[in-house]
Formats: sequence, C-alpha cells, structure tokens
Amino acid sequence: MTELTERVTQKHRFEISTDTTDFNTKITLHTQENDVYIYKLSFTSKCDFMPAPVTVRWTTPGLNTKGVWKPTTDFNKRIMADWELDHMESRISVDAPVIGVFGHDDQNVFTFACSDAINTTQLNTLYREENNLMYSHITFFPERHHLIAHYETFIRIDERAHHFSKSLKDVSTWWASFDHLKPSHTPELAKVPVYSTWYNFHQDLDTTILLEECIKAKDIGCELIILDDGWQTNDNNRGYDYTGDWRPERIPAMADFVKEVHATGMKIALWYSVPFCGKHSEAYKRFKGKFLTEEHRWAPVFDPRYPEVRAYLIDLYKNALIDWNLDGFKLDFIDEFKTYKNTELTMENGRDFSSVNEAVDRLMTDVINTLQTIKPDCVIEFRQKYVGPAMRKYGNMFRAFDCPGDAVMNRIRIADLRMMSGTTATHADMFTYHPDEALEQKSLQLINSLFGVPQLSIKLFEATLEETNMLRFYTQYWNENKRTLLEGNITPYNPLSNYPIIKAVSSELTVIGVYDKQVVPFKEDTIKVDIINGCLNDGVVLESHEEYGDYTCLIKDVQGVTVSQSVIQIKKGLNQILVPACGIIRLKRVK
Repeated sequence: MTELTERVTQKHRFEISTDTTDFNTKITLHTQENDVYIYKLSFTSKCDFMPAPVTVRWTTPGLNTKGVWKPTTDFNKRIMADWELDHMESRISVDAPVIGVFGHDDQNVFTFACSDAINTTQLNTLYREENNLMYSHITFFPERHHLIAHYETFIRIDERAHHFSKSLKDVSTWWASFDHLKPSHTPELAKVPVYSTWYNFHQDLDTTILLEECIKAKDIGCELIILDDGWQTNDNNRGYDYTGDWRPERIPAMADFVKEVHATGMKIALWYSVPFCGKHSEAYKRFKGKFLTEEHRWAPVFDPRYPEVRAYLIDLYKNALIDWNLDGFKLDFIDEFKTYKNTELTMENGRDFSSVNEAVDRLMTDVINTLQTIKPDCVIEFRQKYVGPAMRKYGNMFRAFDCPGDAVMNRIRIADLRMMSGTTATHADMFTYHPDEALEQKSLQLINSLFGVPQLSIKLFEATLEETNMLRFYTQYWNENKRTLLEGNITPYNPLSNYPIIKAVSSELTVIGVYDKQVVPFKEDTIKVDIINGCLNDGVVLESHEEYGDYTCLIKDVQGVTVSQSVIQIKKGLNQILVPACGIIRLKRVK
C-alpha cells in the first residue's frame, strides 16, 4: 500500500492511498471562498494505465455532530463508527457522490461532494472514538475499469455555518455547472399531478376502466396518466420474461387508446424496463451474446456498449413516441446497467465502449436528445436510486422510491430528493391506502406528498364521495400553489426525526407542513402563510419571538369545507390555532 500525505491548506490534510505505482496522484487547491474549498485531484502517467482503487482521506473535528445525511439512507441518518465498513456507493445510475454532516441545530457541520458522478466511487464519513474526529474518505475506481490516459476530478468541502439543506442545494448547483452534468429542461408537464396504474391495477389493465379513471382523475386535478407494467404483455406473473420486444399485446390499438386518453384532457406516458430482455422475447434471440449478464434474477440485461443495442432501444422509444403520439416515458431499472462479475471491460467484438457507465451515458444522452427533438416537452421519469446529477441530464421527473402505504417514508424521500435535484421535478411515490381507513388517515398519504408532485394509484371508481372531495381539495390546492410547494425554497427540519416540519417559501406565500405534534416556529415574512395540519389531532401551536400583528385566518377541513373565518393576532410567545385533523390554516396579513 502506497500512502501519500499532503497538507493542501491549513484546514485540510489529505492522505492518499493506493496499491499501484502505475500512475501518479496529486491533489491541489482549486478555489477557496467563504469556507467552501474545492480541490482538484488528478491521476497522470506517461502511458495509458489501468486505474486501481485510490482513497483520499481527511479528518474533521467532531464538533456539534448530530447525524449524517446521504442521498438514500431514508430513516438511517445516524453517525457511524469507524469500524463500520458499509460504505456508500455512487455511480451514474446509483445515488450521488455527496455526504453531509449536520448539527443539533440543523446547522451544516461539513458537506463534501465529488464532481465525478459517472464513474463508481465509494464514500463515507465515520466517527473515531479514540480521538473524536470524523474520518471522511472517497475511494475512486473501486471496481474494475478499462485503460485510460489521465483522470481529473474535483472534491468540494463546504464548512459554512448555515442550514444543512442550503449546503446540499449548493452542491446540486455546483454539479449543474459542469458541462458533462448539465441538467435537461423540465417542461410544465413534468410538474402536474399524476395518476399511476401500478399499485391499483398492476398488470391487470382494462382500457374501458382506464378511460373512466382518466375522466375522474382529470376532475380531481391530475393531468398525466402513467400506464405501468402490463400494457406490453398478457402475462400477469409480475416478472420480466416478456420484456424486450415492447409490442402492445394487451392494448393492440395503442394509438387509438392514446387518442381516447387525450380526449379526456389527460396526457399519457408508458412504462419500459430499459435494461431487461426476457428470454421469451424475440429480442433475446436477436441480441444473444450482447448482454451484460444472463444470470440476473429477473431477466438478461442488455449491454449498452454495443451500438446496435443502443440503436434498438432508442428506436423503441422514438417509434412509440411518433406512432402512438405519447407524451412521455417511465424508464425503469436503469441501475441494473452495471459491471457484473463476468463483464469484459474491453472494446472488442463489436463494442464501441469498454466502460459500462460511459456507455449508459451515451445511451441515455441519445435517448433524451432524440425524444426531445421530436417532442420538446416529452417527460421522462426516473426513480430512486437513479436520481443523481448525471441522471438529471436525461430525465425531468425524479420519483421517490416505492413505499406503498408509507406516508412518512414518502415524505422523507421527497425532502431528500428536493435538496439535491435542483429544478428537476421531484415526484412523490404513488400513494395508496386501504379502503376501510378513516378519511383523515387516507388523507395523510396525500398530505405527506405535497412538497413533491403528487402521484396517486387509487381506484377512483371505488372512492366514496367524501374521499373524492378530499382528493380533489388537496390536489387542486397543490395545483394552485405548486410555484411555492414545488418550486419555492424548501427547508426540511430535524432530519433524525423524519422531517416533522417542512417549509417552502416563494415571494408571497409560505407553506408549512406540520407532521408531528410539536410547537412550530413562526418567523415568516411573506404576506400569506398556509399551515397544513398533517396530524390526526386538532390544533397547531405556533411560537413567535416577535409581534406579527393581525392576520385573516381561514380554516378548512380535510374535504376543503370552510370551518371558520376570522381575524387573529400572531403575538410574541405561543399561539394556538384550532384546525381539524388533516385540515389547513390559511393566514393573510392584514395591511
């Protein structure tokens, strides 16, 4: 093991370790401004070399450390000890190379990120009990790689004392400044409530029922239906044996069906499992020998390093867009494009890429360019974990990973996505619920989705009148206020408590979501303030440190029915406002 220690600044002393001497490593300070340090890491050699694992380590005093934020750790934001070796992995289609440490006051302690969002990296920050230091590291090229001539990347360390969410949002902006990570345009269609067929119908799709559902979905405020798995096959076994050909076996008159959907006022996107090629498909025979693996538990995985494979996949989506007049795509399982045990990392036998990650970048870049050339407002949805900065180049809708029936998890994943996705539209996972739940309990699924774009997967033809009223009220509320809820400045509070308070602010409106029974700090400058009671108890308590004066106060219940309308004062100290469970308080300052 070769180790090199460099003190690059007074703040950071780096240790670089590797098992190879085939190339030289160097780290230098690139820029420094207001406690944000950007370092350049380079690998050089006189000839092409095979990258080997290189680990860059540094330490930070463990001061005011409460938890550690990673892109997809959900509930688990605790501090890990240095003897725990379960490191986070990031690559083009998995997670994002960023970690933040936050304090007991939600303050950023430090946040570090890497500009290489294409290649695989491993990273972590761990607490050492002997000296109470946080040991951070990034390992580059931990998996097999092809020969390269040189390598350069940047490491950004942010030690500014402000809310941890600002540091994460600034990382997102930093990533977007690189030419190779420029985000795709986000059309308005990516920012509309969605009706999904997955949780409510799975593969059992009936066009007559779906058209009726579209009418009902449009009535409550949805504008896009995602037709999920099942349209392409009559097989109902939840598997992927028939993927690859993508002919509309269950809905053979797809163009006519799309036309009928459009007649309801809805737009439509189709689901595709991009990497899978089932063994019962004709494509499997055609592309035999051009798979990354045939041992996947679901289906063989296409090898995108073959130009004919990429051309085939691109033509599938292009022809569907043109022939059926689609409005978008849900492109699934991108993370299964990866280096498998027996993957040969060479440009041989017709492959024009040796790197799988680079081939995925080529494939997805060509997909988005082809589709948006035909239809500029075409929407493309990806879900966690393939929602990192590289994926922002190819998609404009990032959805929280599947969490049916789990309102709290949906809220957490939406908040985590919002902090790192910039202008890319963050979508909730589709909410669903048991039909026998109380109305307020059902509403929590939607109320916990409001800081992302709501997606529902409910059989609307079975919904009661009260249920429909609730869905319509909150969906239309979201539509009326999405410039704040989706595009405003979002601040999720107390990550280790699962973000019990989330705030979004625009120029005139602040929306506060309250998801646990606790005192809510009130320090709002906007004329309008909406407070959503995301709890099953009545009433919200605000704490103000100054006199805010008079506000008109409109109280609505879970169905949008007005409960009361009055003028109240927000005084210094505690202010209790009575609001029904899962209702909303709408305040407007009296001039």
